[in-house]
Amino acid sequence: RFLLNVDVEKISNSGLELTDTIYGQENELSLLKQCYKRSHSRSDGFAIIAGPSGIGKTVLANQFEEFVSSKEGIFIEGKFDQLQQSTPFHAIASAFNEYCNVLLSDGASSQSIAVASALRESLGQDACCLGKVIPNLSMIFGDFEEDEVLLNCVNAQRRLQYLLCRFVEVISSSSSNPIVLFLDDLQWADPASITVIHHLLVTSRFSRFLFIGSCRDEEMGQNHPIWNMIASVQSLGAHATTIKLQLFDKETVN
Repeated sequence: RFLLNVDVEKISNSGLELTDTIYGQENELSLLKQCYKRSHSRSDGFAIIAGPSGIGKTVLANQFEEFVSSKEGIFIEGKFDQLQQSTPFHAIASAFNEYCNVLLSDGASSQSIAVASALRESLGQDACCLGKVIPNLSMIFGDFEEDEVLLNCVNAQRRLQYLLCRFVEVISSSSSNPIVLFLDDLQWADPASITVIHHLLVTSRFSRFLFIGSCRDEEMGQNHPIWNMIASVQSLGAHATTIKLQLFDKETVN
């Protein structure tokens, strides 16, 4: 009746197939789908997936990514790292770097051309500053001169926070379908990234954008900066959908 000290690979070969299918999380997936549908017309909502390590947060996010792709939306993701907390914007920049790859891989489609044109027009010379953290942006704008980067980034971190929000505003307003930004392991988010997320959820109100974050809430105290940020944006009118994943009960297992 129980699996104990068994080689999973051998079990797999003998007939037990391991998949990424969600069992017992249909309601949680449905909540994310509702958030996505609302993002077509409004952007005052976001979702937080909370639960201990290994509970299935990433699997749920992967299932949601499949849904977004089936609706021709764009799902980009980044992951915070405990060892990268001293590097501002690490996870956010990684996600936007991935988006540039998606845009470029789309080739000469009317959608990719429109977004690239909107980015050039909106960012202008400021793109060189943003290219410092999003290297693939240079594939859209061309190579940036180092001297120009330094000259335009005297107050680098604050400037980057503004430009990252501007980047999201441009790509979401230029896209025909919602863009989902998923950031994993929020418990390790750096202060600069938390500020950007706050601005995205409050200052930059635009449609066709949805933010989803996941965190190991049991590793976060009551005064963790993420909880403070969420309380702040809620007080300013943003709507939070909190999904708390827990171990299956006996009825679900049976």
